[in-house]
Amino acid sequence: MPFLEALKLAVAAILGHKLRSFLTLLGVIFGVATVIVVVSLIEGFNAYVDEKIADIGTNAFAVRKYSLDDFSSIEALNAARRRNKDITLEDVDALRLRGGAIREVGAKADALGAVKYAATTLFRVHISASTANIADIERIEAQAGRYFNQTEDASRKNVCFIGSDVAEKLFPVADPLGQTIRVDGKAYQVIGVGKALGSVFGQPRDMYVAVPLSTFLATYGSRRSLAVSVTSAGPENYQEAIDEAQGVMRTRRKLSPNEKDNFGIITPKAINELRDKIFGTIQVAAIGVTSISLVVGGIVIMNIMLVSVSERTKEIGIRKSIGARRSDIVKQFLAESTMLSLFGGAIGITIAYLLAKLVAVLTPVPTSLPLLAVTFALLVSASVGLISGVYPAWRAARLDPIEALRAE
Repeated sequence: MPFLEALKLAVAAILGHKLRSFLTLLGVIFGVATVIVVVSLIEGFNAYVDEKIADIGTNAFAVRKYSLDDFSSIEALNAARRRNKDITLEDVDALRLRGGAIREVGAKADALGAVKYAATTLFRVHISASTANIADIERIEAQAGRYFNQTEDASRKNVCFIGSDVAEKLFPVADPLGQTIRVDGKAYQVIGVGKALGSVFGQPRDMYVAVPLSTFLATYGSRRSLAVSVTSAGPENYQEAIDEAQGVMRTRRKLSPNEKDNFGIITPKAINELRDKIFGTIQVAAIGVTSISLVVGGIVIMNIMLVSVSERTKEIGIRKSIGARRSDIVKQFLAESTMLSLFGGAIGITIAYLLAKLVAVLTPVPTSLPLLAVTFALLVSASVGLISGVYPAWRAARLDPIEALRAE
């Protein structure tokens, strides 16, 4: 029997028992849909981390008071808090003077404060202080106006660059550029509005006021640890720049060769490794648990195919009596079980796609449905149908044609 003929017979058998076929497919539909939704959420989360969190600038890395390993437990964080020194402006200057593979060095600090304009006051706004070159390092874009420059930072100017949410709430109809706002009671002139960044897991990224670091330290005090952003001269010098920064920090802290770093160097790769360490096992377990439903779907298909063999015993006998071989019967039933499972997989993928879109619209949870996952789901569902149909097909092929013809 040609393979195309076996497919035609399979489709005819499926369409001939629409309700039974649909009920048979439910297990595979829900199994595939569940697995695809989980994969979609995982892929969306990974892409989201890469875009929103791990993206710290081109050829950039960060120097922090704490390393990512210090956040592994409360005990480790408390130990690091006691052990690690604050990162100071002197550290920033030492990194900047190192040169070599290090190109740019910028510093940041932050606080929460109240921002007021006219009768409107916003509370718990992120006050972000930085050196002027942070705009280049972190690719901060202006929607209107500009970021403050090096001269304004050095002279402690009371200028600010505000996020789009702050601009919208304080100046719903007016142009914010040139206006004076008060940050914790101190007057600042607005010179720029940032391009909208959206949110990270539902937390807004545009509710901020950026001010020169020198102005911030003079107002809020300099006894705090700074966050440092460093860029390398080029992609080929990236690791060399990291090694140089590590050497500068270790030298300034007078660490011996066998002593552990009491600071952290954070790279996009390190962030992704931490993500995989925390969520990798959970992701594998989630996919494994949801895949059990596919096994259940395969068992349902096998049971229905066995029932189908019993119901179509006479049909099998007639086919054998007019020359059908065992291989033809096997092809017929394997094609039917595989087609059933493929139909279920296709419907499951469609449902999963719609659910993923709904989740992305209604919640801050991102989703992504890669083509590879769709292809893999179809292959798995077809394999489930093929494997589930082997025993029923073998049983149908072994029926004695004379006994089969006597069946009622």
